[in-house]
Amino acid sequence: MSNERPNCWEQLKCGKESVCPAYPNQGRICFSVKGTHCRGEVQGSYMDKINSCKESCSFYRQLT
Repeated sequence: MSNERPNCWEQLKCGKESVCPAYPNQGRICFSVKGTHCRGEVQGSYMDKINSCKESCSFYRQLT
């Protein structure tokens, strides 16, 4: 078993890696990257989405 923590697309299995601006190097800080694909929608800036991440993103909650 690997001790390496997964990136957001690995844990959430979104299938959007090829179009995600967090891929391939920012999968652990996707909440800070503008234009990620969450819940089927392109997201805005950190300030636009951080409250939603805190409330409804299991990946974000795992990080904190």
